[in-house]
Amino acid sequence: MGDVLAGFHAAWEFESDSVLIRFERGIRTPRLFQALGERRVPLEAITEVTLSAGRRGTVVLHARPRPGADPLMEAADGQLKESCDPYRLVLPADRERLAEYYASELRLLLGDGDETPAERFLVAPPEAPMQFKAYDGKASFDGKAVAFRWSSTGASSAKWKAGDQNFPVADLSGVTWRSPQGVEGHLRLLRREPACGAQPDRPDQDPAAVVFGLGYGSVHESLPFAAAVLAAARTTGPGPAPAVPAPVTVPAPRRDPADIAERIRHLGELHEAGLVTDEEFASKKAELLAEL
Repeated sequence: MGDVLAGFHAAWEFESDSVLIRFERGIRTPRLFQALGERRVPLEAITEVTLSAGRRGTVVLHARPRPGADPLMEAADGQLKESCDPYRLVLPADRERLAEYYASELRLLLGDGDETPAERFLVAPPEAPMQFKAYDGKASFDGKAVAFRWSSTGASSAKWKAGDQNFPVADLSGVTWRSPQGVEGHLRLLRREPACGAQPDRPDQDPAAVVFGLGYGSVHESLPFAAAVLAAARTTGPGPAPAVPAPVTVPAPRRDPADIAERIRHLGELHEAGLVTDEEFASKKAELLAEL
């Protein structure tokens, strides 16, 4: 498709096999979006696209990710506030017709969508190295291992007794993230074989966890961190890393001529309304005709 739809805080660029989401930088943009920068989401990682009325004269284009496809959303586990959902594009209500056009185009490419959990992550995780300050220590990740360095004032005696920690990702099976915006927020590393039996129930007593507090471990720092570690743990095991299957290119199905005609008519209405330029109209019309 190759078109761009700009909204508040982000712009979506539509390609034949993916959506590139570029987040704005600014004081009004959620800090999580600024930390993410941009994300390319393959269409196979999306199950559904909806358009609905938003608040205060806006509409919302929403792409629902496929279960297991995005390490960020897997780590978040439904804890993100609606305003921080990276799959929501908020637009002025006067752009509803244009948004519906792109939503329809995406639905055609998606077909019925795939609701089955993905066997591997399809969206790239945030890149290491990264670090953040928690209430009881400092967490860092270099892509190969996670390190916890305890605070002299916040760490429990159990953590001080255990000493600073270093966890190779090969020894990890996953991550549990509990938002710092809720009660008992923490980030806990899940070990394949705990050295001393089961991990403690309380994260403040667990040397494989850091706890959050007011002003410590904010979402925009700790969630990308958790997503990066989760992705590394899922793709690195005790032995050699599993081979990543090569992507399979599936030819796009040819569209019905009547559908093409309807798309061109809709595109013409957007052109007459001034929502697409002459150049955009001519380019998109040519693309549609080429699919006959």
